Amino acid sequence: MAQLLTCPGPMRPFAGFSPEAVTFLRNLKRNNRPEWFQPRKEQYEKLIKVPMLDLACCLGREFARFAPDYVTPPDRSVFRIYRDEHFSYAKKPYKTHMAAVFARRGVEHLRGPCLYFHFTDKELIALGGVYSPERDELLAYRNLIAEHYCELREILADPRLVRVAGELQGETLSRTPQGFCPNHPAARLLRHKQWYLVSILNVKLLTTPRLLPELSRSFEAMAPFVAFMSRAFPQRAKAKRLAFAVAPGTCH
Repeated sequence: MAQLLTCPGPMRPFAGFSPEAVTFLRNLKRNNRPEWFQPRKEQYEKLIKVPMLDLACCLGREFARFAPDYVTPPDRSVFRIYRDEHFSYAKKPYKTHMAAVFARRGVEHLRGPCLYFHFTDKELIALGGVYSPERDELLAYRNLIAEHYCELREILADPRLVRVAGELQGETLSRTPQGFCPNHPAARLLRHKQWYLVSILNVKLLTTPRLLPELSRSFEAMAPFVAFMSRAFPQRAKAKRLAFAVAPGTCH
């Protein structure tokens, strides 16, 4: 039986965030303290939290077309605004970027690549791939790349992907990692410690109905690369597919 994906409120066209939401983030950056935020918490929920959940749900409907394993309940994909109190930067308790991550279902310990986006009052980016792999994960990715590097190169050379995200990003080692031949045809790819693609979008999209289709376009272009990297960690056989708990509708 499919697990139901419950979306916040009825499905409707996503119109973008209001200009007031961008202003709120700009003001939060200047007033990052509880005495400013707490009296405005209701404003934050109305301007940012609820629309963010709506956007995550609409993206889930888009993923159902080209990345169904990454459909994620909105309340699990959208990050909280509160920073970890033990690691808060300069003791600032609130994040000034809004973000959501969509991890592959059916993989132990959330291993594998993800789809991610975030925005601030000045930046809007979409990312797909492997950003923070554990040490033991690195070997799995490198083994996959060493064996199927021709396929990966073909994916990365796709003109549609290059237009959207350019070249592969990520930190690299200065030398080929131990256990792999320095003369391997994929030596440059094997030196990576991260493998991800980034699409930098016009921040002005935030307040327009074009936000959803542009994010979806970026993620759809990245989907073959993400699907390739996901093969390093097979899914559990009994993973449940998510279905929507609302009537079919349009989110474009």
